[in-house]
Amino acid sequence: MTTSPAAPIRVLIVDDQMMVREGFSVLLNAMPGIEVVGEAVNGREAVTQVAALRPDVVLMDIRMPELNGIEATREIVAADADAKVLVLTTFDLDEYVYQALRAGASGFLLKDASARRLADGVRVVASGEALLAPTVTRRLITEFSKLAAAPRPPALARIGDLTERETEVLVLIAQGLSNAEIAGHLVVAESTIKTHVSRILVKLGLRDRTQAAVFAYEARLVTPS
Repeated sequence: MTTSPAAPIRVLIVDDQMMVREGFSVLLNAMPGIEVVGEAVNGREAVTQVAALRPDVVLMDIRMPELNGIEATREIVAADADAKVLVLTTFDLDEYVYQALRAGASGFLLKDASARRLADGVRVVASGEALLAPTVTRRLITEFSKLAAAPRPPALARIGDLTERETEVLVLIAQGLSNAEIAGHLVVAESTIKTHVSRILVKLGLRDRTQAAVFAYEARLVTPS
């Protein structure tokens, strides 16, 4: 009995620069298991294309005319909670990237990423994981969470829904630890940590670990250093 090959990951590329769109399209179409199904030149067109094409991953530029990448991401995620948006940026420490993560993006990549890094990023996000290296995530969130003088009231209110152990796990997520590392730190099974993470996301109404880390910093569970 033979098994049929897995369906390719369907990608929509959103960028107002034609050369960028065409370049990413060529790179990704050359990668096994990935297919570029469409392109959009601005955020408004991206929202329309996502609804029509239902891509697995959206590669989203931030600075675009008509509707920027942050607002487009917010609209796409609001329409489909399972949508996966991977933000493209020129600088890793970019305030707009932080806003995009808060809007529901699953992570970000630099525009000068290698073809392999780009493909790996698409695969990671398509699998439901957040794409942000722990050190970069922490640096980015720390830098821009400093802009908030006080915790947001909704964040404070929702903390009370977490158990003591769930709060502990949330802090470790914000510190950049993987499930395996958290399990080792707390001396429990990794499957137990996965359960805690799932419950944390449900209780806080968050999409993924990236938003959980942002939440922890904004609620001042972790103090920017």
